[in-house]
Amino acid sequence: MFVSAITFVEGTPKVLQIVEAFSQAIENGEWTPGSKLPSVRELTETLGVSKFTLNEALDRLRGRNLLTSSQGRGYFVATDRARPTTSNWVDLLPQDLLSVLRRPLATAHGDLRPGGGHLPETWLDSEALRQTLRSVVRAPSLRIASLGTPAGLLPLRQALQQKLHGEGLSVSVEQIITTPNTVQGLDMLMRLLARPGDTVLLDAPCYFNFHANLALHGVKVVTIPRRPDGFDFTALEQLLAEHRPSLYLTTSVLHNPTGHSLSPGQAFRLLQLTERYRCHIVEDDLYGDLHPNPPPRLAALAGLDQVTYLSGFSKILSANARVSFVVAAPQLAANLTNMKLMSGGVTSELFEQVVYRMLSEGSYAKHRKRMVQRLMEAGGRVEQWLKRCGCELPMGYEGGMFIWARLPPGVNGELLAQAALKQGMVLAPGALFGYDPVQRDSMRFNVAHSDEPRVQQLFETLLRSTG
Repeated sequence: MFVSAITFVEGTPKVLQIVEAFSQAIENGEWTPGSKLPSVRELTETLGVSKFTLNEALDRLRGRNLLTSSQGRGYFVATDRARPTTSNWVDLLPQDLLSVLRRPLATAHGDLRPGGGHLPETWLDSEALRQTLRSVVRAPSLRIASLGTPAGLLPLRQALQQKLHGEGLSVSVEQIITTPNTVQGLDMLMRLLARPGDTVLLDAPCYFNFHANLALHGVKVVTIPRRPDGFDFTALEQLLAEHRPSLYLTTSVLHNPTGHSLSPGQAFRLLQLTERYRCHIVEDDLYGDLHPNPPPRLAALAGLDQVTYLSGFSKILSANARVSFVVAAPQLAANLTNMKLMSGGVTSELFEQVVYRMLSEGSYAKHRKRMVQRLMEAGGRVEQWLKRCGCELPMGYEGGMFIWARLPPGVNGELLAQAALKQGMVLAPGALFGYDPVQRDSMRFNVAHSDEPRVQQLFETLLRSTG
């Protein structure tokens, strides 16, 4: 086999240039499968590089399954490389309309994402996150070869303890348990707090993953409508008395999808009723830090014997900074730690250290403050153009990421979202957030992604064509 010299370009590592040149020779058929490469000594002389540089490039080519090696015999072009093909590919995922509309909400599909559940990358403090990552990776305190601490990195839990204290929730550090993300935290809590056949109470509407997750646990779900005034408390008491749910999974501050927050009076009445009927509350507080002046959380008002608290940082820092935490009564916290060990749910210490540094060094607080202000400004503009389009806003906007809008009369939210998806825009129709027919004329809008003329223009066009 003949290997020609490479004219290296300044500014690009030689390893990458060797990998690219060898890959092209293999992919283009210049090097036939099974053919033997020259020896390492010959290649280093031909290319004019060190043995270290060449070996690193060869290792990367082996990792791509382009080369194989044999002790004492050298390197060979792979003969059984897997070649990608899509000719016979079949999509085995559910193909009903709601499943098709739900999938883009959890992926990067679509150029325009007014229905998405995260902030745009341009809004995030990516540089601060990268700097912190680099600093953590270089620090000797990062244990590369060890698993994370079962309950979570102690300095992070201490920083969370201080954060929670400032929000009116004073707990011991042993009651704070980190989890890889809030969905896994909820899943582990459900395994500890519920049994198949138990009844669990949800809001209507609510985050669509709640229904999906609870279905995996075999529980019975009942719902209570979430209204601008909180709840119909007479109806809530009747529901609690009739169904006797053991758990109520809810969000008290900046509820997803409505953006509604419970007032102290509403929260107090809710806590009275759930305590009377022995219904434990799991409070999902993933968005509360985006409220400009958040009311007290349920856990702070009632304590952890009645409320288990769940939160995280994926919505404010980054969707990839998936560090969350549960705050629970002592025995439940101990049981959760044991479950993390038994189920392999120990959190990545790398990201725990990143979040700890951003909390302790103040960059998280600064970023949060900027996001709150920016969302408030964008929310005002989005409210205006939604109303101009004929939408009603039953909840009103009080901050945070979401606006819940009622579509103009005669508009089918699912068909509107289906038409938008064909135009590269992801919408979140109300039918995704529960089974109540009343929700089918509504839609959730992400304020950050909706504050864009292209979104408004396309939405208006789609309304005219589907209304």
